[in-house]
Amino acid sequence: MLIQIKNVLTADELAHIHTLVDAASWNPGHHSAGASATSRKANEEMDQDSDSWKQINQLVVNKLFNHAEFQGAVLPNRVSAAYVSRYRTGMAYKSHVDDPVMGAAGGRYRSDVAVTVFLSDENSYRGGELTIHSRFGPVSVKLPAGSAVAYPASSLHEVSQVTSGERLACVLWAQSLVRDAHQREILNDLNDARQALNISASQAQVTQLVDQAYMNLVRMWSDV
Repeated sequence: MLIQIKNVLTADELAHIHTLVDAASWNPGHHSAGASATSRKANEEMDQDSDSWKQINQLVVNKLFNHAEFQGAVLPNRVSAAYVSRYRTGMAYKSHVDDPVMGAAGGRYRSDVAVTVFLSDENSYRGGELTIHSRFGPVSVKLPAGSAVAYPASSLHEVSQVTSGERLACVLWAQSLVRDAHQREILNDLNDARQALNISASQAQVTQLVDQAYMNLVRMWSDV
């Protein structure tokens, strides 16, 4: 499942992030790539020892984790810290698959869902599309600043070369309560129906049945 999540960050929050970006220090991005992807990655990542990164990470992770659409689609159990990435002209990240297990010893997590939160205005740079290779073919994603895309981390994906401007984004991963991507998709659809029924017919028996079915499927499929 690939889902677009709008309005994760407000205009004021984005302006604050860009102020922090201007004061930040950066490292070559290939150092954080998995062993099989190091040679494919050409970008920059914000130094995670910096105060700028700490503020951006706290803001983005909190806003994303508490977003209703993210909760409904991902059912997050754990969410990683956010890597703040920068692609300047000529930079790209060639086709790769994310590591299945991430984190340091004692804090490892399974990367079920990958998330990109776009920080740059989509018209401020050329190229830089995130292309996700799904079973239905490639899907290119380039969203307005403040929006996010979530997709299975098992997908082959890439960031095309930036030909002008600068692409800023936060990248993070979630371990879901529900390991199977198809089960998560079913639950997300059912949750949408459940919420619509709670608005239009909150006291109806069918609403109670759909709510019960959703709760019991989460109970059946959760991996905790």
